[in-house]
Amino acid sequence: MKLLNLLLSLTFIFIANGLIAQDKGDPKKTEVWEPEPVAITPGHFNAPPSDAVVLFDGTSLKNFVNSKGETPEWVVAEGSMTVKPGSGPIFTKQGFQDVQIHLEWKAPGDTTGLVGQQRNNSGVFFQNKYEVQILDSYKNRTYSNGQATSVYKQHIPLVNACRPPGEWQVYDIIYTAPRFNEDGTFKSNPYITVLHNGVLVQNHVKLEGTTEYIGPPKVTPHEDKLPIQLQDHGNYVSFRNIWLREL
Repeated sequence: MKLLNLLLSLTFIFIANGLIAQDKGDPKKTEVWEPEPVAITPGHFNAPPSDAVVLFDGTSLKNFVNSKGETPEWVVAEGSMTVKPGSGPIFTKQGFQDVQIHLEWKAPGDTTGLVGQQRNNSGVFFQNKYEVQILDSYKNRTYSNGQATSVYKQHIPLVNACRPPGEWQVYDIIYTAPRFNEDGTFKSNPYITVLHNGVLVQNHVKLEGTTEYIGPPKVTPHEDKLPIQLQDHGNYVSFRNIWLREL
């Protein structure tokens, strides 16, 4: 027992001496003061923060064009825009590279006769090549790497967080664009993180190339800043409150 008490006493002394030695150090040596993060004003309830680029505020399609570079035919009403099936996708006038994007979308409440990939399908494409799927996946079975929030044909979402049709869905996506070597191969792959209705469903996943409908991903060198595309898949899908932050 005496030996045990002696060992405990020595242990306490060693620990105490270590703490005292630490206290003698200068905490300022590990403080970093520059650069100072820029102060911004965050938005309330999904509103854009002060440093955001607002792509759609519910009033017009002024920040978008169709494939011909003309004003899109999508319908703007009651603070949202809705796909006009058959009129084609729309593209941001401005090109982007790395971004954080927020968008809200809604499928019509009536799903009569609509199943699988026709259950109000759309998509958001980064740099016109890498798609995060938009689809009414509420009680609607389809291939898992093609349901809502999938990185199309590449990554299955961690969970299905879809609300019922007729309700607004919220996507918050962080996209890191690829960089290319001189020979056209990836120097660094594209990466995507997705939160769906506040739930993490894609956790910094690596893309192997473009998101193809048929065949494997392709590594296709492209410009740094390219438009963001919203897809016309022939279904009525509505969008509102679209903004992004360049990273």
